[in-house]
Order: sequence, then structure tokens, then C-alpha cells
Amino acid sequence: MTGVIPSQQIQNMIDSGAIAANTEFLDGQVQPASLDLRLGTVAYRVRASFLAGHGRKVTDRIDEFKMHEIDLTSGAVLEKGCVYVVPLMERLALPDDVQAVANAKSSTGRLDLLTRAITDGGTEFDRIPTGYAGPLYAEICPRSFSVLVRPGMRLNQIRFREGQAVLDDDALRALHDDSPLVDCPPVIDEGLGFSVDLKPDSGDLVGYRAKPHTGVIDLDLIDHYDPAEFWEDVRSTNGRIILDPGAFYILVSREAVTIPPSHAAEMAPYLAMVGEFRVHYAGFFDPGFGYALAGGAGARGVLEVRCHEAPFVLEHGQIVGRLVYEKMAEIPAQLYGQGIKSNYQGQGLKLAKHFRS
Repeated sequence: MTGVIPSQQIQNMIDSGAIAANTEFLDGQVQPASLDLRLGTVAYRVRASFLAGHGRKVTDRIDEFKMHEIDLTSGAVLEKGCVYVVPLMERLALPDDVQAVANAKSSTGRLDLLTRAITDGGTEFDRIPTGYAGPLYAEICPRSFSVLVRPGMRLNQIRFREGQAVLDDDALRALHDDSPLVDCPPVIDEGLGFSVDLKPDSGDLVGYRAKPHTGVIDLDLIDHYDPAEFWEDVRSTNGRIILDPGAFYILVSREAVTIPPSHAAEMAPYLAMVGEFRVHYAGFFDPGFGYALAGGAGARGVLEVRCHEAPFVLEHGQIVGRLVYEKMAEIPAQLYGQGIKSNYQGQGLKLAKHFRS
């Protein structure tokens, strides 16, 4: 069966040993179309980011680049600007026809916490080939805030697929005609384009910019921190802002997006030629995101934006990214926002769940 593997089949993979772990799996760890991955008990501060490369193990590369070892058992701070490698609790023994892709969870991306999966023999971040058997590791680089982490925390997630599941533009248009994916005329070009909203319906708050010098964020504390201690408001009265080089922004899409139960989506970059910035595209969009029968009525996409070498003018309605839709192998037993804790169903402009609303 071709497509993204849903929650019930992920559970079957756990039961068969294709997905295993050092400790028992937890309730809520299996999501509608993905599996949350958990940090292990130790982190290695390394000199630089790396990939294992063909025929090489991550542990050998850690020995090569390790600066020191950190016990996470009682909690430890991962410092802004440093690179860490953490063995994960989960490991894989994938069938020959199943591949996997990992991505940062939404809250991880909204903290500008660069988190990528690496594997033995890996030549790409976050991409795990068919038939892979071995351990999983998270490379973590806090970009804006230092964070306090503990074993079992879930910073990234993994999605499994059989065969080619990505919709081409014709199939995407047909899907939109059958079940509207956005609340405006779609821009379809190698995915569903989405643009930035810099003219809110009320007020002039269009986003947030990370402050350069802040305290530590304990990732276990939800709805806890005062946003003003970590973020500056970004306001606009003319539908335009100027992005500063090196700065990190939280913005929101103009479009309200829907992911039907029969599909999943992944945020991907747009063309590099459109400007000196990158949408930090954290996370998957699960089946049911923004879907009316799962408690949504379209949901905005939160944009994690970092400007590069030169200041850049960003204007209302400018296309900044795209959603790549994939068909599910079958509809998940549980949809996003339907009977499960889904922090961002029906969202607008919203910081990570660690900050008070």
C-alpha cells in the first residue's frame, strides 16, 4: 500500500519490532501520521555539526568531534550557539519498502531550536533510507535561546512512507477542487504556496522577534514564561517589515490551511531567489489540521523566519513557502485536534506553548 503510514500502522510497526525503544512507548507518542522521538540520557557537545557518511557510525564521529559529555538525567542546559548530539530512545529496523523522514516538532521550531535526525551511514539530515536498521540520534543547536532538557523530551518526530506519496500539481488542484485546502485562490507550483500576513484584521501586531539576550527556557514548563522577556513585538501599519540579518522572527501565513484526513503535508522552502531569508519550516502538518470535522476551520501556518546576509523588505502577501501534500496509505484512526492534545489547532499568530497566551 503506497502512502504515508498512519497511526494504526505505526503501532503495528512497534508491535512487530520494526520500531523499538529502550523504554516503553508512551501514550500520545504515536501521532496521526508520525511518531514522536525521545531524548536519551546523555548529550555530547561537539565541535561542529556532522553527518556520519557512508559506512561510518555516528558513535565514531562523536569520538572524533566530542568536546565533553553531559548527563541529562537530572536535567541539563543546552547553550545557545553550541552543537549537541543526543542518542534517542528509539531505534529502527525498517522493512525494505519503507523509508522515513524526520522533522522538528512545531514547538521546537518556534523556539528556533535546530533539531535534526542523523543515522549511521547517513548522508542527509532527517532522511532515513528504506531498510535502515540501527540507532537514531538528534543533533540539537539552540539558535535563539538556551534550553533545559531532560531524558524523554520530544523535540522531533518521524514519519514513515511506502513508495511515492507526494502529490503532483495536477493532483493537488484536484484535491483542492474536492476539498478546499486554503480560504483563497490557491497558488500551486510544486506544492501549495503560502504567503505572509502583514495586514491583520485588527491592530498592527504582525509578529515577534527573538530578543538576543534572555534566560533559559525549561522545555517542561507549559504556558509559563512571559513573552515580553523573550520576544519583541513586530508591528506594521503599511503591510511591510524589514528583516534584520541574523534575527529570528515568528510570523503567520495569510492563508488558512486545511489538511484533509486522507492526506498529510510538510512545509518546504520556496525558491531561494525570492529573497535573503529562510522560512525555518519546522514540522509536519498532520491529517485533520485545520479540518472542520476535527475541530478546525482552517488554521494559519506559523512561519519561523531567519534573515540572511542583507536586510530584506518583506511585504504583505509575498509568497514565502509551500506545503507539499502527500497521500496517506489509509486514513488515521485519530485525526489532529480530534480527541488528542493538539496545541495548534485553529491557530493564528502564536508563540510556542511554553509562553503565556
